[in-house]
Parts: sequence; C-alpha cells; structure tokens
Amino acid sequence: MPLQFEGKVALITGAARGQGRSHAIRFAEEGADIIAVDLCSQIDSVAYPMATPEDLDETVNLVEKTGRRIVAEQADVRDFQRLKSVVDNGVAELGRLDFVLANDGVYFTIEAALPALLEHGDGGAIVITNSDAGLKSVVPTFRTRSHGAAGYTAAKHGVVGLMRYYARTLAEKNVRVNTVHPCGVATPMLQNEQMEQFIAEFAEWGDYLQTPIPVPTIEPADITEAMIYLCGQSGRYVTGVTLPVDAGFSVK
Repeated sequence: MPLQFEGKVALITGAARGQGRSHAIRFAEEGADIIAVDLCSQIDSVAYPMATPEDLDETVNLVEKTGRRIVAEQADVRDFQRLKSVVDNGVAELGRLDFVLANDGVYFTIEAALPALLEHGDGGAIVITNSDAGLKSVVPTFRTRSHGAAGYTAAKHGVVGLMRYYARTLAEKNVRVNTVHPCGVATPMLQNEQMEQFIAEFAEWGDYLQTPIPVPTIEPADITEAMIYLCGQSGRYVTGVTLPVDAGFSVK
C-alpha cells in the first residue's frame, strides 16, 4: 500500500528541532521528501538558546533513516531572497513542492514557496503554526501585561488574517491554507530557564495557562498529526480554519 505522501515534497521552516523536526520525520515516514530550513544561530534579543547547526544535522540524520531524501539549509526567514534560493535549490534536487509548513517567517516563507507550489498544477497545502494567542489573550492580569505580550498577541491574530487571505486567493488553485493553534508544547522554546524564572515570578500566568484537559504541555507529535491531517486526503476540503490543538485552552 503506497504511503499517503509518496512522491510529494514538504518545505518546513524551523526544522532543526522541536515541532519542525517532528514534522520533518513524520512527513518523511509518510513518504514525503523534505526541504528543511532553520536559522541555526542565536538572535541577541532571544533569551533562550536557539537551534544549532548540529540540531539541523540531526534532523537530516533522522529523516534519512526513514529512507527519504532531505535538502537542509541554514536561512533566516526574514531574508526573502535567501528563502527563495533555498526553495529553488530544494526543488531543483527533489523535483517539486506540495506542502508548506510555516513554523516561522510566515509571509516570506509562503511567498518564496508559491511559484514552486503552483508550478505543477496539482494543488497542495499550506499550514501555518500559530498559537492560542492568535485566538485569545494569553496574558491574564494587569500585572503580567507588557509591550512584548501585546505585540505577540497582535502578531498572532494578524497571522489568522494572513491565513484567510491566502485561503481565499489560493482556493481556485486547489491550495488549502490553515492555521494550527497549540497551547504550550514541550520544546526548548518553552522549557528553558528563562521561562521557569518568569513563571516563578508571575505565578498567576502559569495558573492561567493550565489547560482544561490536565496536562502540563502537549508534545510536538500532537501538532504534527494535525499537520498530517490538514495536508492529507482526509483534509482535502478543509481550508481557512483555525484549528486549536490545545487541550481545551481556547475554550477556557
């Protein structure tokens, strides 16, 4: 029985670790070849340690163990020309592009990928990783407010509008576009010393983030399975939706 993504190619940003690595491995297990992108260096304004070239190498190793091909490159998603070059290099080697999993750098990632995504005429899927902050405020009190939290909430809500723009304009090309909204996911972006210190200082924030289904965090694989559904045959008529995978936090 053929794998559901056999002969397909997925572009994944943030692929060096965490959710992106999980997506890359699982899509490869379903038969897809992978174009993997990650910055793999530290940004001064980010307090926690970011992914490294060695992390991306491990993603390559794990994908190749499935028997699929992978083209992995370091790139800053804020650099549109670099993203275009990465997509061009990946498509030149792997032959086509069918899925775009935008874990970061949403607009540039989609625009860089669109020519290849549309070229073969078979349609495809774009799935944007968003957050519960794209559906509601994740800041519960006056004391926990900040310029950063306001900007984060506004940006994540804006990504929903961007998704709906693409869902409408790409529908006639049979390209489906959706967002997935996780709660806290067990990745280094959440599980780090800086986050622990913040929750210790603002206990009400940690209490507020407790999900109705009582789990401390969900796993990257839980988000990956939503990606598989939205890109697969089962999700062939699903577009323009904001899909929470959040143990009920969005209805809290």
